[in-house]
Amino acid sequence: MSSKWCDGDWLRCNVDGSWRKRWRDVPLPNLETVSLTREKNNSSRVKIFGVISQGLGRCSRLGVLRAGFNKLSGEIPKEIYNLSNLEELLLPANQLSGNIDDGITSLTKLRLLDLYFNQLQGEIPKSIGKLFNLRRLQLHINNLTGSVPVSLSNCTKLVKLNLRVNLLGGTLSNVDFSRFQSLSVLDLGNNSFTGDFPSTVYSCKNLTAMRFAGNKLTGQISPQVLELESLSFFTFSQNQMTNITGALSILQHCKKLSTLIIARNFYDETLPSNEDFLAPGAFPKLQIFGTGGSRLRGVIPAWLIKLKSVELMDLSQNQLVGSIPGWLGTLPNLFYLDLSSNLLTGELPKELFQLSALMSQKVYDATERSYLELPVFVSPNNVTSNQQYNQISSLPPAIYVNKNNLNGTIPVEIGRLKVLIVIELQANNFTGSIPDELSNLTNLERLDLSNNSLSGRIPWSLTGLHFMSYFNVANNTLSGQIPTGAQFDAFPKSYFEGNPLLCGGVLLTSQIQTLFFH
Repeated sequence: MSSKWCDGDWLRCNVDGSWRKRWRDVPLPNLETVSLTREKNNSSRVKIFGVISQGLGRCSRLGVLRAGFNKLSGEIPKEIYNLSNLEELLLPANQLSGNIDDGITSLTKLRLLDLYFNQLQGEIPKSIGKLFNLRRLQLHINNLTGSVPVSLSNCTKLVKLNLRVNLLGGTLSNVDFSRFQSLSVLDLGNNSFTGDFPSTVYSCKNLTAMRFAGNKLTGQISPQVLELESLSFFTFSQNQMTNITGALSILQHCKKLSTLIIARNFYDETLPSNEDFLAPGAFPKLQIFGTGGSRLRGVIPAWLIKLKSVELMDLSQNQLVGSIPGWLGTLPNLFYLDLSSNLLTGELPKELFQLSALMSQKVYDATERSYLELPVFVSPNNVTSNQQYNQISSLPPAIYVNKNNLNGTIPVEIGRLKVLIVIELQANNFTGSIPDELSNLTNLERLDLSNNSLSGRIPWSLTGLHFMSYFNVANNTLSGQIPTGAQFDAFPKSYFEGNPLLCGGVLLTSQIQTLFFH
């Protein structure tokens, strides 16, 4: 083993009869690289535990220190900041605590600094601008406080800046983003920044992705955003922005925009609805469009029919009225539709069940889905949970129309959408029987029909849906025997309650258990 390189296997040692790894306090003057990073999904490689050795501070030639995705704890030793040749300091996804010491700014050759997903606290060093060679700064998912240092503007070589999910606050107007001419990815989401949306961001000509979601920013979207010709990902959900009509009028001309999430803004405004609201060629590459949770008024906009590239559409948690338009079924790439928690009325249109991306697995698989520059979150509050998605293809094919005022029967045409994984129709006024055609949806994992007025029997053919782990028909007027076998024996009793004429199945099992234990 060369003394210029050190990997995890070289530091392997036996502790209590099991193979583990730990830091060894062995100063090697010629050591140039320490690479102990554990790949996120590699369970075969044992995690390193313990504290970072102070002895590394005596490895004067060390240029690379990588030890991410382990169980390192304690503070980052100040001796590390004596490594004047260090270019990469990558310690993400550990259990490191304490402050980021001001001494880190003496590492003027540093190009990559990743300390994300730890338990770091305190402020970002005010003199961090001394790290003028930084290309990547990732401090997200910590407990950092204070404001973004003004001196950060001196890090003009930054390509990626991620401070998401911290406790940072104050305004962003003091940071001169216009100096970041190489910046491609900017994520300041889920903090407590206030004031107007920072206008100098529009001068970052190379920006491809930016997130300001989960802050307290105010103001309106400026036409200057069109100067960001490479922008493909933009989310500023959960702020206090106004004028949705103006925002969409401008953003529709962002030719490369593929992800636009503007939810939880524009409260109580009216969503523009006319088909001619969009200019010819508007939103040519838009794949993800989300504007939920804003109490928006109006109807489902007619201009949505022009979004031929859209794959995911979220209009949930608004106050939209009227019926669900059948032309939604003509959108060729749409596989995830969320219209839940609105005031929609009328029947489910049969045309909705002609969505080509949901009818054929081959068509669905053949659709080119891009890798997201930044992750998206199905629930904005679950910012570190498993509901984080880094690829569009990871999202489940789904239709959510629950919590509206829809009526009529469930169309048998629903059985055409064989790619569907999730269907939620609960909390409406649907009548009639549960279609036997649902048994055609062999990929289905979740089906919620609760809190409607459905009658008749539960089709036994549904027992053939072997992937279905959630099936809820509570509070309807169903009758007859509950199917048995397969997963139906494992569904809880509560999923069938509120149907006085249902019998057997898990209801019978629970009755026997009650008699036995009493």
